[in-house]
Amino acid sequence: MNSEFRVLPLIPLRGIIIFPYMVLHFDVGREKSILSLEEAMINGQEIFLAAQKDAKEEEPEQEDIYDVGTVCTIKQLLKLPGDTVRVLVEGISRAKITSYVQQEPFYKVEIDVLQEQECAEDNKCEALMRTVKTTFDNYMKLSGNMPTEVLITLDDLDSPGRLADIVSSYLMLKGEVKQELLEAFDASKRLEKLLVVMNNEIEILKLEKKIGVRVKNKIDKVQKEYYLREQLKAIQEELGEDDEDKKEINKYKNKISKAKLPKAVKERALYEVDRLKNSGSYSSEGGIIRTYLDWILELPWNTETKDNLDIKKAREILEAEHYGLKDVKDRIIEYLAVKKMSNSLKGPILCLVGPPGVGKTSIAKSVAHATNRNFVRMSLGGVRDEAEIRGHRRTYVGAIPGRVIYGMRQAKSKNPLFLLDEIDKMSNDFRGDPADALLEVLDSEQNSTFRDHYLELEMNLSNVMFITTANSLDTIPRPLLDRMEVIEVSGYSYDEKLSICKRHLIPKQLKEHSLEEGKISFSDSAISYIIEGYTRESGVRSLERQVGTVVRKALTEMLEKDKDTINLTINHVKKYLGVPRFTYEKADKEDKIGVVTGMAWTAYGGDILPVEVSVMNGSGKLELTGQLGDVMKESARAGYSYVRSNAGKYGVNAEFYKDKDLHIHVPEGAVPKDGPSAGVTMITAIVSALSNRKVKHNVAMTGEITLTGRVLPIGGLKEKCLAAYRAGIDTVIIPKENEKDMEKIPKAIKAKLNFVSASSIDEVINNALVGDIKNDN
Repeated sequence: MNSEFRVLPLIPLRGIIIFPYMVLHFDVGREKSILSLEEAMINGQEIFLAAQKDAKEEEPEQEDIYDVGTVCTIKQLLKLPGDTVRVLVEGISRAKITSYVQQEPFYKVEIDVLQEQECAEDNKCEALMRTVKTTFDNYMKLSGNMPTEVLITLDDLDSPGRLADIVSSYLMLKGEVKQELLEAFDASKRLEKLLVVMNNEIEILKLEKKIGVRVKNKIDKVQKEYYLREQLKAIQEELGEDDEDKKEINKYKNKISKAKLPKAVKERALYEVDRLKNSGSYSSEGGIIRTYLDWILELPWNTETKDNLDIKKAREILEAEHYGLKDVKDRIIEYLAVKKMSNSLKGPILCLVGPPGVGKTSIAKSVAHATNRNFVRMSLGGVRDEAEIRGHRRTYVGAIPGRVIYGMRQAKSKNPLFLLDEIDKMSNDFRGDPADALLEVLDSEQNSTFRDHYLELEMNLSNVMFITTANSLDTIPRPLLDRMEVIEVSGYSYDEKLSICKRHLIPKQLKEHSLEEGKISFSDSAISYIIEGYTRESGVRSLERQVGTVVRKALTEMLEKDKDTINLTINHVKKYLGVPRFTYEKADKEDKIGVVTGMAWTAYGGDILPVEVSVMNGSGKLELTGQLGDVMKESARAGYSYVRSNAGKYGVNAEFYKDKDLHIHVPEGAVPKDGPSAGVTMITAIVSALSNRKVKHNVAMTGEITLTGRVLPIGGLKEKCLAAYRAGIDTVIIPKENEKDMEKIPKAIKAKLNFVSASSIDEVINNALVGDIKNDN
């Protein structure tokens, strides 16, 4: 390939690539480019054109311009308004910049003009040329925007380089791709690269055509449906028939006129009907409006059930369906009594708090039955989005009302009993706090104008009787708790469980298994054995499952042995349920030094909690074991400090902390234990161990202590006393301030226990330890 070096003025082109044999016009406006044109016109009308790498660059430097460009002849110049010149040029040959001779006032470069040589392999070139012509023909047919005479021009070409350049000039390609073709000096390689580029473009054109056909078909289908619909409307008008749209509009208007809607709601509904009429039934907006109207018409704006104000009948229903739960029943009867007299009382907001399985949810159903209200249950466990309560605004796709409005539609009355289950299990995240949304719902002063985000209409919830349930009050926000009347539903005693099992659970299981009454009967001893040996809970949920298991196994035995009836005893229970799973802690039968019986509240009711203290020679260390929580450890340390500061009072050597180590252990180390109510137990055990005085085995105690020796009140007194009674304890020491809670203890248990109220630790020790104080100091 021969070279020829020349010096020519340069014009950097923006967004244009010129190939040899290509005739093209473009506008020149930059001062440097105009001066280059003038120089070229003076010296032979030849100019070198090379593309800029970045078309947006206004003043390109040497590194911003491609090295390879085209030597062109200027055919025509035309001055345009605004100092712009239109130039018509014809490409002559490729060239490469070897150096920049001049940069100001215009670019002048030395170029190496390369003369193309014929292909070494004629057959290969011929094959490439034919393939390029065929492929270009396919490209033209797909693009459909090129004149057919172009192909005639190509048929007469026998130069591979010229063919490649002319075809390249007609292709709609990116600047980078065209520059690569321009830089391909070898004709055969240029043809190969051109083939790859054209095949890629053909694939893209095919895909574009496919997409275009698909879109056109959809548009044609929509236009066809619209045309046919308009024809149908015209035909129906001629026949005097209403079309479907009019029927739907009239249907909604009739429903609105018949429904007893509040004024504001009716106006909004008619406004939405007008919007539906204007938007058209087949539009996406029409579907949204239809759903909104359906919600408005299905809600009970003025429909309500008549409350059962017969106090005696209501109490009979509550007593028949639930055993115990006196506080809940009395509160409901009080509400009905006041409403009967005033006839204008707002629905109360009750919060039933207690351990699982004590009947919180089922008592709500019974209250609905007793008051003759429709029952709706809404579980709040795991709810973490505010929109679950208030709904989504209609601006969002897929917006729906909140669960309060769902519940009102389900209730079909504006005064249902609405149960908000597991209100303590709510959580929050970045979408808001549902507890905040419930503040308005559960405020009797505000819920008469509750506004859901979806409806944007005021819904009166003041006649709704809200009942909420929770296992604990600790996780309920204080502002929310302030709006509710809390009623504690404590665990059942043994006697209560026995009565519930006989009156409710056994008949329920017999009914579920399609057994007539009397086919399977339980002895009291068998029921007691199930309660004590196979369940450990505050409620009766596990007891019901065990009873169900016994009934199924008894039924199987009846069928296998052809028995008509079966009377279940303890032996039957052992055979059906296996070895008893639980045993309650029993108190010691003899007085011991350093072993005190405490009382603990647990989720399954209550248990006794022995505390053991051992004294060893050492250096005053205090060791705590038994998987104790932080609060219990603090109680132990507080007790240790109290005994140190009052050692002389209890006959303890005041220097014990120097040469004695104390080890406090609470048995059942695998079970986590925590709480402040073991404070008095630990002090008593420490005093007993250090003073060498025995502790009465028939005494149990509970209470929180302070460093000054005061005994503070505790919770769960009923469950703790039941545990002490089961363990064979006959004397219970309780804080003085807990005397008010003794009324919750069943009378049968209270009659068999001797209660000692203590306001200071001295009273506890005097009643718990055997013998008098031996003061060695």
